[in-house]
Amino acid sequence: MSITAEKKTEVVGEYATKAGDTGSPEVQVAVLTTRIINLTEHFKTHKKDVHSRRGLIRMINTRRSLLDYLKRKDQSRYEKLIGSLGLRK
Repeated sequence: MSITAEKKTEVVGEYATKAGDTGSPEVQVAVLTTRIINLTEHFKTHKKDVHSRRGLIRMINTRRSLLDYLKRKDQSRYEKLIGSLGLRK
């Protein structure tokens, strides 16, 4: 259900805006998206796992908040991010 350290490092490296960047909205959204995809796969086999579903909903809401923040601050970065992650449009 969780992502491995190697996978997280790979995602951080791909979406980092500068060297050592782990806190930018782009990186946080990319890591959350990876975790959301993993949990979605988990629910395909474990339909009654209600406790993990709560965590999934919380992750989705956090990602939504980060995307709203990024859209308010810099529209071009927002559009580039959702395009690369394949979230919308």
